Amino acid sequence: MKAIIVTNEAEGTAGMKLAERADPAAAMNEVVVQVHASGFTFDELAWPSTWTDRLDRDRTPSIPGHEFSGIVTALGYGTTGLSIGQRVFGLADWFRDGSLAEYIAIEARNLAPLPGDVDFTIGAALVMPGLTAFQGLFEHGRLQSGQSVIIHGAAGVVGSMAVQLARQAGAYIIGTGRASGRQTAHEFGVHEYIDLDNGTLEDVGNVDLVFDVLGGEITTPSAGVIRPGGTLVTIAGPTDARPIDGRTIDFIVEADRRQLTELVQRVREGKLKTNIGTIAGLDDAIAAFNPSSPAKGKTIIRVH
Repeated sequence: MKAIIVTNEAEGTAGMKLAERADPAAAMNEVVVQVHASGFTFDELAWPSTWTDRLDRDRTPSIPGHEFSGIVTALGYGTTGLSIGQRVFGLADWFRDGSLAEYIAIEARNLAPLPGDVDFTIGAALVMPGLTAFQGLFEHGRLQSGQSVIIHGAAGVVGSMAVQLARQAGAYIIGTGRASGRQTAHEFGVHEYIDLDNGTLEDVGNVDLVFDVLGGEITTPSAGVIRPGGTLVTIAGPTDARPIDGRTIDFIVEADRRQLTELVQRVREGKLKTNIGTIAGLDDAIAAFNPSSPAKGKTIIRVH
């Protein structure tokens, strides 16, 4: 099969290559999926799991990409709940070869059925942003109706998904980002927007929750605008920032069939939309990952 491979962390996306790899086989409780569309998170190339296995052994050349949609083509021994020919979408294990390939072997529990009226491209673009936003807001942030939340990077791929989910939950949403993201953030549903190039978080009153997808210098001041007992949730890694008498949680998104099923149903009902930017074929994937101008929205690779 054709696949995008990486061999050297220092080279970044410029070191990606289109190569021939052996077709994967399904082990116990796994399936093989013919990939129709795959997402790619640029931070992947900084993740240790892209380069080593769970025992810290080198596993290059590796295939990146973990969010995808496609059709089941083979079932491993003991696999239940899925069938050959079924449309699926899901999140692949971090320490295994991923979805920037014509086929992927994956544990069946990491997949959910993709309804026939949802395009493969939409399915792939929904996985990582949808699960990250859902888990950050509700599992870790415990967001409830009537609460207020700051969502950093509100015009971005994960942030825009979080804005929509928070709005549907009945929260008051303050989005942040660059000036160029203001209109997009409002289109996705923020009530207020702070241009971080020209404004400061200190202009905001106490909020119940901050959902931080940016990290860096924004994390510490974020803790200072959370009401006592409130929560800071981040996907940017461990931090010492803490709200007064509150909680700080950094987490890594996990596959969840039930959540994927709920998210895709909201898409079908017109309540949720993905934030897709560039769509390219597998042969053009490397150029899509090295754009001449900053990419906006999720980059999706159409494989089949």
